[in-house]
Amino acid sequence: MAPSAADSEARSHRNASPGLAFFLTTTLSLVLMFVDHRGDYLSQIRTGLATAIHPLQVVINSPAAGLRWMQENLALRSTLIADNAALRKQALVQAAQLQRMAALQAENQRYRALLDSRSRVPDRMTVGEILAVDMDPLRHRVILDKGSPQGAHAGQVLLDANGVVGQIMRDQIYSSEAILITDPDHALPVEVVRNGMRTIAVGTGNLDRLSLPFLTRNADVKAGDLLVTSGLGGRFPAGYPVGTITAVDGSEGDAFLEVTAKPAASLDRLHEVLLVFSPEPEAPAEEQPAGEPAP
Repeated sequence: MAPSAADSEARSHRNASPGLAFFLTTTLSLVLMFVDHRGDYLSQIRTGLATAIHPLQVVINSPAAGLRWMQENLALRSTLIADNAALRKQALVQAAQLQRMAALQAENQRYRALLDSRSRVPDRMTVGEILAVDMDPLRHRVILDKGSPQGAHAGQVLLDANGVVGQIMRDQIYSSEAILITDPDHALPVEVVRNGMRTIAVGTGNLDRLSLPFLTRNADVKAGDLLVTSGLGGRFPAGYPVGTITAVDGSEGDAFLEVTAKPAASLDRLHEVLLVFSPEPEAPAEEQPAGEPAP
């Protein structure tokens, strides 16, 4: 069936429309550009269009903006976590280094040589994290994340930011088991800062209490006295805070006082501890033959 004249005319208009539309669009654009350049008549129209399409721009940019925001916040959070961990370790080390001030002050008052006091300060410390805590109420033991590859060894002293925590009992290669000073099986040589009196602090099984069972009735101790490590036995370096005497009971008929002390360390809130390395012994000087100058 032959197409009608109307159909042929409509098809010819459709074939010519792309070229005509392009020509009309170009002409209109040039006219609008000329008018806008000469008189800036279209600024309000541009403003209105920009306002109208702003929500669309926000929707289009939202995925990219959200992804960028998440990346920035995750990076900032990881940076803050790393900085916080570094600052906590730094504060722990600095607090431990300052702990000996009370003992040094007492030593100066008793005219002890400052150089001799410094010679007992450990050279190295490292931070260890608590991996596990013994849940037995009468066994105050913890597991650390440091073992022999990191230099941890049996007998090594542990500190926190406030005082003595305990010592390592057993090296487990990649971890180690430590006993706290409040464990009933632990005893620690201590010294009263006020007068230099030496005794033994024994664990009681209570994280808030130490016992000093070997003080006679005439011992010069009172509540508030600061206890520090005496250095006897060579295990614990001298001068680190152990605790503060809280009660002294001298009931009649008893040969010894009942003295209790509160540990200086926060034993119920341990997360990190300092492992103290004993100072390297100095090599003895070589003897020179008589009359021969030293090199």
